[in-house]
Amino acid sequence: MPVSSPPTPAPLSPPAGGPPALRFDTVSKTYRSGQVKALDQVSFDIQPGEFFGLLGPNGAGKTSLISILAGLSRASGGSVSVLGHDVVDDYAEARKRLGIVPQELVFDPFFSVRETLRIQSGYFGVRNNDDWIDELLLNLGLADKAHFNMRQLSGGMKRRVLVAQALVHRPPVIVLDEPTAGVDVELRQTLWQFIARLNREGHTVLLTTHYLEEAEALCHRIAMLKQGRIVALDRTSELLAGRASTMLQFKTDAALPVSLRDQSRITGRIVQIKAHDATEVEHILATLREAACPVEDLEIGRADLEDVFLEIMQGAHA
Repeated sequence: MPVSSPPTPAPLSPPAGGPPALRFDTVSKTYRSGQVKALDQVSFDIQPGEFFGLLGPNGAGKTSLISILAGLSRASGGSVSVLGHDVVDDYAEARKRLGIVPQELVFDPFFSVRETLRIQSGYFGVRNNDDWIDELLLNLGLADKAHFNMRQLSGGMKRRVLVAQALVHRPPVIVLDEPTAGVDVELRQTLWQFIARLNREGHTVLLTTHYLEEAEALCHRIAMLKQGRIVALDRTSELLAGRASTMLQFKTDAALPVSLRDQSRITGRIVQIKAHDATEVEHILATLREAACPVEDLEIGRADLEDVFLEIMQGAHA
C-alpha cells in the first residue's frame, strides 16, 4: 500500500543573526585506538528555523555524530555547539536547548505516560507543565493513553512517548534519529504534521531517516555522509535539479537484457532505469522489444531523492 507524502514545510526564512542552531566544526571520531575512523573532519552549520536532513547508508557515521551532539560520546577532534553552547564545555546549557528522539525504545516501566513526561520536565527544571503535556499528548495521539503504564503500550505508542519526552521542555532544536523506523502510517502522518508545525513556529529540526521520500518532502537542506565524510551538502531543490533525470519505470516478470541489467534498479517486479533524454528512452524501449521482454504499467517521470542519493553514494569515494 503506498504511503502518502508528509506535509510540505513552510519556506525557509533567512536567520536573523546570532549563532547557528547547530555547528559541527571539523568533527572526527575514531575507535579502537584510532584504527576505526567513524567521522573524518565533518563540518557544517544548521541555521535557526531550518529543517535539515542528514542522510547516509548504515555505518556512514550518522549515529556517531548524533551521539557526540547528545553528549553520549566524545569527539576525537573538533567541536559541536548548540546555539553557541559547546556540548562539552557548556553541556548543561547545550542540553537545555536540545530535544533528541533516539532510535532505540528506551522507557521506564514503572510510570504512566503522564508521570514519565512530568519527570522528564523536572529534569530540565520545568514546573507547572501540564498544559504543554496535554498538548503533546493530544497532538501525538496519546491523550487516551495518559494514565497507561509504559509497559502496557505497543511499540508504536512507546515511540510516540519518546517524541513527547524530547519535546516536553520546549527545546528550540529538535533531533529526530530514525523516528519512523518500523512504525505505522498513522504515526508517521501524525508525527510529521506536528513536527512541521513546530518547524513553522521557529524550531530547528535535524532529521536522520532511511525513508528518503520523507527527507525530500520535509527538509530544506540535506547533507549526505559516506564513510564518515560529507559527500554532498545543498538545498534539497538544488540536489534534485543538479542530478535528477528522466526515470523509466515498469513491471516485468522476464529477465532484462544484459545491456540494461547493470544500469537498472530492480525491486521485485519493479524496474527503474535512468535515461538522460527522449532518445535514450526510445533506445531502452527498443532494446526491451528486441529482447521480447514484456512490460506492464510503464511510467516515465523525474528521478527522486532516492535516485540522487544512490547516484551520489555510488560516485563518492571516501
